[in-house]
Amino acid sequence: MDNNIEKRLQSLRDRLAYLGDIFAGRHRNNTAMLEEKLAAFDANAHTGACEDPYAELATIEDIFAYVERRLESAITPMDRVRIVRHPQRVCLRDILENVYDNFTEVGGQDEHSLDPSMLIARAVITRRRGKKIYMQSVMVIGQEKGHGAEFRNGGSVKPWGNAKALQFMKVAETEGIPVHTYIFTPGSYPVEDYPGAAQQIARNLYQMAGLRVPVVAVISEGGSGGAEAIGLADRRLMLSHGYYSVISPEGAAAIEGRLKNGERATPELIAHCAANLKIMARDNLKFGYIDRIVQEPPLGARPWHFNFFRSLRQEIIRATDEVIISTRKTPVFRGLALARHRNSEADLDDLHIRWGLTKAAKARMLHRRQEKFLRLSRQAASDRRPFIKKSAVAFLDWISTPWLSFKYDFYHKHQRQISTFMEEINNEFEMFKKLLLAPLRKLTRNLPGSMDNKAKELTALSLWQGDSRGHRWNYISPRYKIDRTLTCPNSKSYGCLDLWGPDLFAEFAGVCTHCGYHFPMEPEWYVKNVFDPRSVFEFNSEIEAGNPLDFPGFSEQIAQAKAKTGAKSGCVTFEARIDNIKMVVAMLMGTFRGGSVGAAEGYKFVEAATRAAKKRYPFLAYVHGTAGIRIQEGTHGVIQMPRCTVAVRRYIETGGLYMVLYDTNSFAGPVASFLGCSPYQFAVRSSNIGFAGPGVIKETTGMDIPPKYHRSYHALSRGHIQAIWDRRQIRANLKQALLTIGGRNLYYR
Repeated sequence: MDNNIEKRLQSLRDRLAYLGDIFAGRHRNNTAMLEEKLAAFDANAHTGACEDPYAELATIEDIFAYVERRLESAITPMDRVRIVRHPQRVCLRDILENVYDNFTEVGGQDEHSLDPSMLIARAVITRRRGKKIYMQSVMVIGQEKGHGAEFRNGGSVKPWGNAKALQFMKVAETEGIPVHTYIFTPGSYPVEDYPGAAQQIARNLYQMAGLRVPVVAVISEGGSGGAEAIGLADRRLMLSHGYYSVISPEGAAAIEGRLKNGERATPELIAHCAANLKIMARDNLKFGYIDRIVQEPPLGARPWHFNFFRSLRQEIIRATDEVIISTRKTPVFRGLALARHRNSEADLDDLHIRWGLTKAAKARMLHRRQEKFLRLSRQAASDRRPFIKKSAVAFLDWISTPWLSFKYDFYHKHQRQISTFMEEINNEFEMFKKLLLAPLRKLTRNLPGSMDNKAKELTALSLWQGDSRGHRWNYISPRYKIDRTLTCPNSKSYGCLDLWGPDLFAEFAGVCTHCGYHFPMEPEWYVKNVFDPRSVFEFNSEIEAGNPLDFPGFSEQIAQAKAKTGAKSGCVTFEARIDNIKMVVAMLMGTFRGGSVGAAEGYKFVEAATRAAKKRYPFLAYVHGTAGIRIQEGTHGVIQMPRCTVAVRRYIETGGLYMVLYDTNSFAGPVASFLGCSPYQFAVRSSNIGFAGPGVIKETTGMDIPPKYHRSYHALSRGHIQAIWDRRQIRANLKQALLTIGGRNLYYR
């Protein structure tokens, strides 16, 4: 048989196997018909019974194409998940070889140079203007699956892979070239070895929020935090058969089905979750979380779809050009250029746009990127504030903004300059006075009685200033009524004696008197005992958690959480004081759906950061507990990772003091974004901090993690947090941190 015919036959066999894989046994009549025709031609070709084998083979190829086009309309969300995971799916190396004109890989060869799941390359795109040729450089960064190559780890990037990606983003920023990121990951590898999965993703998000070069992201398989690690971009494109989700359908099914001890979810439950999470490209375009869909061939792009690569090249160039053009100051020229680029008929290879940016253009680009993410998902939160109240708040903000800007940006700034000048004058005067009076001091130093007071001051014992509270807490946990003894979880290790309930949850503040283990306490305990009495003022309480995806049964679960806790969402935002030091606090409550974050919680967090910036107050994120991003809200939840990180970065860059305090269990998306990016992170003793819980790590990696793997002292040892605090000392430690880190002004460092 002719080698060319044999190659085309093998290609058809691969396409047939592909159909069987992605439809998981469905549409058997179509695949059986194709299998029969392929077998008949194969038999005839080997016996020489074909009169014109090329013509007959072309006919079979046409039948394959017709069946694929017909099955395209029957694709379900779970079919799309199988498409993006299939070994025949295009991978990043295919894109580098077919979309860019040349490239040099700068990382990803092996485990020692870089995690091979993260591929980084310096690439070139060639464009023309008339007869003149221009070479435009870009930095390409993305997860690499390598057509199912086992050593690529399925695109699940380890922390050092994300760290290397961030390093080369900063290289691109130094060189002034755009960054193109390609997202092909089911999620990051959930290990907390240095630098830690959660901490590194948080660093990536924080830095990408301020990256001063154009960033374009293309999503094929976007799984939760792994996608966000390289996904905060000026333009986000999505392949038409891709998916972008808060969690994999299997993970969602495990949570929905409350599976334990290695139980597997049924295919029906997994498909149900895939459909209700709204993970497809058209869903994310409707929500506004992507900017454009890149159309793929029927049943998804594979390496031999060369027209797809040409289309992707055009979309990538168009997106990069649009970011550059949008920074132009003159609206007329900006509008004309954007209209020309959005014309799908134009060949952008023959339409050169310079990709360099001035300093002012970079500032405008950065502002547009941050504003874009801050606007996202507001429509998914339920804001119950009356129209009159919202109008009044907006009006007061409009009035107060100029006054606060004058007060802090002009008056206090010049006041500090004058104070600094006067302080230097006083220092010089004191030095002059000291030199002038030195002879007189020398004469009086040896007179009788002159040293008595000094000696007493140096030798006397200092006075003990005890806690003014005298161990009488402003709030006592209702569990103090437990009229029985409780056993400390560390009793087998440290021999702790049993504790009587009324003592443990009242006077002892839930702390074991022998080993110091901290029993979980209610959020109210911290609000009433850490902050000054009657100083707490809650705002935005009318913003409620809801069910923006109409996920089956979730509205009832939210209603139960509201009734149980008396709160309307898992985040409470308020102003408070500690010894009259004013601050803004955003508290994630572990008692409300595990402290999971959705659209409402993200909305309130962003508003709290904005309020702290306007009022020039320190901003404290107190994490009573968080289980991560709320999966039932899909991408409405996961978008809070970059969105809240942008708000935090804006606050910090304007001079704000942002601190995070972890308690109980803090996991997943929030820790890997807007919490983990704080330069000042602390934890209450006995708390757990990490990217994924033990069950998720076992499910995704097959590894059994050591006991107490997520304990706060492990986070301290790898530099995630800066200190571990006793619950009874939170108030004193917070005050000390505010005064030492914030200084006299508390807001301006």
